[in-house]
This record gives sequence, structure tokens and C-alpha cells, in this order.
Amino acid sequence: MTDERVERAFRQHPHFERTGDGEFETSEKPFENVVTVADADEGSHRYEVVARTPMLDAVVEGETVADVVEDGWFETLELRLEDTHTVADADAAPPEIEREGDEAVATVEFESADPEQAVEDALAIAEFVEGTWVQGIIPGYEYREPAAGLRERAQQNYDENGVEGAEGAGGPGSASGPGDAGGPPR
Repeated sequence: MTDERVERAFRQHPHFERTGDGEFETSEKPFENVVTVADADEGSHRYEVVARTPMLDAVVEGETVADVVEDGWFETLELRLEDTHTVADADAAPPEIEREGDEAVATVEFESADPEQAVEDALAIAEFVEGTWVQGIIPGYEYREPAAGLRERAQQNYDENGVEGAEGAGGPGSASGPGDAGGPPR
């Protein structure tokens, strides 16, 4: 049985739901993120966050991604996820990143005596993996869900919250005119 403080911290957090004894999952994320909690030393708990994302070929629509592209994509994702553990306030171990069939799986473990902070750390890890995965989507392919929706949401966020907004990006019709960011050289 998991400590009541841990259960309460996950239960009260809007992004997690309990799926078993000492097991919680992000409920509204596009990828499966499972947190398993176990007792550790002196009032502390050990948290294991397992974030599962699809391999590139699993989300490409209408064609097969060449093995060399898939392998290179995974190697790049693996390198980019090496720092996943640094987003946690707790002293987390570097992640284990593995390829399991059509999924890339990142596993991060940490200990914490503060359940509320541990929940935030677990969410930060899940969101870091998700964001890193989205950044690694290769242009030129047609994508199915969840990649298609994530790309669309990212584009909408950029359009709404871009650095200078839609009119100030230096493109046609912008106040900065040609020759500035994105325009042809003068």
C-alpha cells in the first residue's frame, strides 16, 4: 500500500489518475506515462516514470519509413532524451532509453520525501519526453495521430504566441519589411 500522502498528491493533481496500487498515469497526455511508487529509506519514496512514445514509422501515414531513417531518428531522440532527468527537482538518475517494438521508452527513477514535488517532477519528466519527441518529428511525411494533432497544436501555439506574432515575424506584410528576419537579403 502506498503512503496516503503520495496517494493524495497524485489524486489531487489534475494530470494524473490512479491505475493501481502505487501506480498512476497521466490522463490527458497523448502518450502513455506511468509512474510507479515504492517505499524507500526513512520516509522517502522511489518514483519510476516510464514514458512511451511511438517510433517514427508507427505514426507515418501511407508509407514505410526506411530502416536507416528510423534508426537515425531513434539515435537522435535517444541523445536528446539523455538530459530528461535534469527537469526534476529531485536527484534523478539518468534515463534508460530503449526501443521496444514500435515504441521508444524512456524510464527515469528518483527518490523524494515530498510527494507534491514528486508529482510535479513526474509530470515535468513526461512533458519533457513529449516535447522532445514532437521536436524530432521529421518534415516531409504525412502523419496520423497522435503526431498530426501534436504538430497542429504546435503550429497553432506558434501562430498565436510567436516571438513577434504573425504580423511582426519579418515576412511579407510585416513592419520590419524585406531583408529582416525571414525576408530576402537587400
